[in-house]
Amino acid sequence: MNENIAIKVNNVSKQFKVPVKGQRNTLQERFLTPFHKTEHREFNALKNLSFEVKKGEFFSVIGPNGAGKSTLLKIVSGIYVPDEGEVLVNGDLVPFLELGVGFNPDLSARENVYLNGTILGLTKKELDEYIDGIFDFAELRDFADMSIKNFSSGMAVRLAFSIAIRVKSDVLVLDEVLAVGDAEFQRKCYAYFDKIRGQKSILYVSHALDSVQKYSDRVLWLKEDKTYEIGEPEKIVNAYRNAN
Repeated sequence: MNENIAIKVNNVSKQFKVPVKGQRNTLQERFLTPFHKTEHREFNALKNLSFEVKKGEFFSVIGPNGAGKSTLLKIVSGIYVPDEGEVLVNGDLVPFLELGVGFNPDLSARENVYLNGTILGLTKKELDEYIDGIFDFAELRDFADMSIKNFSSGMAVRLAFSIAIRVKSDVLVLDEVLAVGDAEFQRKCYAYFDKIRGQKSILYVSHALDSVQKYSDRVLWLKEDKTYEIGEPEKIVNAYRNAN
């Protein structure tokens, strides 16, 4: 792969089997009709998708729900395996997907910072240095000793994001992180984007079209019919708005 390319997606397709509505899918129905076979339909999440993200590029992905945005990020992050095609990543990648899923609900937020941070590769010395900043960025200093199981999903995501941005990486994969915070948290996220822009490669999925247009170098528009367009942010965002 070209050394100036951070991510290469080559003819990627991904298909899922979805139960057909009206089938007997509850436990009771399956118990009463044990030999009934559930029927499925095939759903193409992605079809023959190809693009490249350059090193230092802020590359955004937009599109309606069901267009395959989250599936794409999970394939790039190695969570899903494509049915066809390949994905190549040049450098260390940190995915910000379903942040907080690795937290232990019975531990405090502070304990989870050390646990999650260690899993992501941070040392205890680094975490000792970062911990106050982590809680300040997430706006959760007053909740540091509260059990994670009492956190809202938004609080957990903000904490996980604040941990993850301390990890040394070349490529960041972000999925709607700005949707879980207030205006002040979003301001800090934007400031972080400004700080790392051009230094890291970013693959960013969002419905926040203003932020997409402001920060992106290029935008990929995934469509419901599994076609796609790639181009300059203003052109693609305006075309997407006009189509909806």
